[in-house]
Amino acid sequence: MTTDSAVRLRTRAGRGVSGFARNWLLFLGAVVLWELATRLAGNLFFPPPTEILGNAAQLWFSGPVSQLFLTDSVFEHILPSLGRVLGGWAISVVLGVALGTALGRSRTGMDYVGPLFAFFRAIPPPTLAPAFMVIFHIGPGMQIATIIFGALWPILLNTVDGVRSVDKVKLETARSFRTPKSYWITLVVLPTALPKIFAGLRLSLSISLILMVVSELVGALNGIGYALISAQRQFDFPTMWSWIVLLGVLGFGLNSLLLLVEHRVLGWQPARNGRK
Repeated sequence: MTTDSAVRLRTRAGRGVSGFARNWLLFLGAVVLWELATRLAGNLFFPPPTEILGNAAQLWFSGPVSQLFLTDSVFEHILPSLGRVLGGWAISVVLGVALGTALGRSRTGMDYVGPLFAFFRAIPPPTLAPAFMVIFHIGPGMQIATIIFGALWPILLNTVDGVRSVDKVKLETARSFRTPKSYWITLVVLPTALPKIFAGLRLSLSISLILMVVSELVGALNGIGYALISAQRQFDFPTMWSWIVLLGVLGFGLNSLLLLVEHRVLGWQPARNGRK
């Protein structure tokens, strides 16, 4: 490694560490302000973060050793909710990328289905929860259907846009070499569309988490949303806030994992390499 490369590497590492420390110091400062404000206010509806943290530890990490100290609440509510949100999102990814690629490669496909898509996109997914409840009954089917309906559109439309952004020179080159369609789509079209597809994936993942909670508020017998609304009805505000904070942690963690995957998958792009 040359001297210049070593200097650049140390500079990037220093910037990364300083950025990480700055972000977490800002977060800790916000938590301290939250603690002070709630202690001074003394409002029953807004417990301080230390009380929420203690309640969360008791709620989820006070189980037996045989369950790795996890309580029954983790297995009854958290794991089913994670299964629903990840399962619904995964189905949306498969459907959205496949259908978006087909429509993006078609010259007239979007002309026919575009108005239909605009109509369905305008319908808030939570309003369809009663309809899905009639079709799939109360249970995971209704919740997953609600998640799929809301998470599908960002992936599908971003995939269409990304597929249509393939450079014409690449298209003509592939035609001149008579490249098989399977190779053309997997080796040229999808890699070109990946940045926009990942933008849709990030948005749809956030939507999936929101719709998971909403669907569990109205049609579930377990899950994070069900436990949250139960705590609210019992005026157990520390527990209610514990579930709310958990949703924030899950959203941050899932988004961070997806950003890590995106960074690895799109690391070949010159623009991203230049920012490393």
